[in-house]
Amino acid sequence: MKKILIILILLLFSSSVYSAERILSFQSDIEISSDSSMRVTEEITVLAEGKEIKRGIYRDFPTDYRDRFGNRYRVGFEVLDVRRDGASEGYHTKKINNGIRVYLGRSDHYLNQGVYEYELTYRTDRQLGYFEKHDELYWNVTGHDWNFPIDSVEARVTLPQFFADDQTTAEAYTGRYGGKGNDYSIERGLSGEIVFSSTRPFASKEGMTIVVTWPKGYVVEPTARDEVVSVFRDNQAWVVAVCVLVIILVYYLAAWFRVGKDPAEGVVLAEYTPPPGFSPASSRFIERMGYDHKAFAAALINLAVQGLVEIIEENKDYVVKRTAAEATDLAAGEKTLLKNIFGSVNASAGKRQTLSQKYHAKIRRALNAHEESLRNDYEKKFFVTNKWWLVPGVVFTLLSLAATLLALDDGERIATGGFLLAWLSGWTVGVIVLSYRTINAWRGARTGGTVVAAIFMTLFSAPFVIAEVVVIGVMAHQVSPALPALLVGAIGLNLLFYQLLKAPTRAGRRLLDKIAGFRLFLDVAEKDEMNFKNPPEKTPELFEKYLPYALALDVEHRWAERFARLFADLQGSGDTYRPLWYHGRNWSAHHPTMLTGALGNSLSSALSSAATAPGSSSGSGGGGFSGGGGGGGGGGGW
Repeated sequence: MKKILIILILLLFSSSVYSAERILSFQSDIEISSDSSMRVTEEITVLAEGKEIKRGIYRDFPTDYRDRFGNRYRVGFEVLDVRRDGASEGYHTKKINNGIRVYLGRSDHYLNQGVYEYELTYRTDRQLGYFEKHDELYWNVTGHDWNFPIDSVEARVTLPQFFADDQTTAEAYTGRYGGKGNDYSIERGLSGEIVFSSTRPFASKEGMTIVVTWPKGYVVEPTARDEVVSVFRDNQAWVVAVCVLVIILVYYLAAWFRVGKDPAEGVVLAEYTPPPGFSPASSRFIERMGYDHKAFAAALINLAVQGLVEIIEENKDYVVKRTAAEATDLAAGEKTLLKNIFGSVNASAGKRQTLSQKYHAKIRRALNAHEESLRNDYEKKFFVTNKWWLVPGVVFTLLSLAATLLALDDGERIATGGFLLAWLSGWTVGVIVLSYRTINAWRGARTGGTVVAAIFMTLFSAPFVIAEVVVIGVMAHQVSPALPALLVGAIGLNLLFYQLLKAPTRAGRRLLDKIAGFRLFLDVAEKDEMNFKNPPEKTPELFEKYLPYALALDVEHRWAERFARLFADLQGSGDTYRPLWYHGRNWSAHHPTMLTGALGNSLSSALSSAATAPGSSSGSGGGGFSGGGGGGGGGGGW
């Protein structure tokens, strides 16, 4: 009884194995034409059980490769005929990652269980290898991505004409991808055809690759011109991208030569005073030919130095407090700033304004009003931005991105590329802003607190930068490397010439020379001060007077370092100096750079954060192997 049970179990197991869906026979008839094209007929006999093979089978055919230089190489593929059991069969195709998938069967017709013989005939080209002494077919007959085992494989190769056995060579590789198995036999027909046959069944993901060589001169070899044309045709997106970047560059260079070239610099001599009539904020605005939060910070500190406000650090926020001093003889921009922060130029003493996101609307109004005041007073008179010259460049960039997408000639990749491009366009702007703030944070990292702040900013920015790189990589892999290359290159060119097209007027050039001379004085090292003739005496008053200018011209740390010894000596003699307008933890007579670091970076960052509405930033020869050569792919049921 026990033996009978075992036999029954074995019979059941055996029946389940042999009734599983499989390819009973895979026969490929490969005809090589003298024009180097190939006509291939594949007869695939399958056992269908309604599990995976429900409507029919599909066959994947790779068309996209890379040559040895990394260029895209696309082979031709055209379906000529599809049959099932000798009768014409419906089919449709779908683009896949590296080729085309052919679905044999109709979506509205389900198969009964049984054996079916499918016949797929197609034409392909650019599959042959051309060597010094011979031409070659290196062909993956079955593909290695079939979901089913294959009981037997036969490949019949018909060459352009009859060759004697000693004029050709033939070999094959079997097994999984990369394998060098020799489970095959070769026969030569009377008409010169070469027939490869498997000598064992193949498991799923196994297959056969063949190599056949014959003398040169019997198939048309592409000329150098043909190869060049093919490279351009296969890499249309790259061609469009490179041409577009060249056109954008040529346009901007022409625009720069026309309106963006700066007047010649004059002789720059050290100046011991700032240009008369120009505040720290206006000096920065004119020198940079643009506005930023540090200009606002410089104006605030200048108001503090004049005794009109006090700057207080409370917990993690900065507070600006109005004093009783009357505001007289102020620059127009500073009057605007006082009015928008406190509601009036001469607001009552003790009135306070916290620089935090809670008051973002008010801080943003003050920033905008300050910028507008500076633009009205100084732009066009001292510099021109030539921003209208950017419009054609930006418009052409957008059109070229669309043209590069359309050059992909594939609906699915165009849709994917369009989505990723739209996503990156917004995301990249945020990444640029975060990167800019991170760089500025490290530039100002002089003390423990500022270093910690820089580290925090780096850690905060890192995920956004990583996401940018990952999405660019996905776009390069799934769509085309040309698209992210064009996006990054075009954004880079537009940002570069956004700055380069700005140009000072002649009056502006003379003023910039004066500002540069004043910077020479502010930025000199203490040991080099002796090179100046009759410089002003170093006093705490001089330090405070020009500190806003040093901050506006980005030399605040060098300016503070020059006074470190003076402040230390004063403290040693009991005459301790401390800025009366600053109340916070970042003052040290021995390390005055702590103060400049706090004011130059932390205050600017606080202003930037305070002016941003909550939620407006995203948080978020044996040299071959099985599977090598042309052809290949695989298939399955559907």
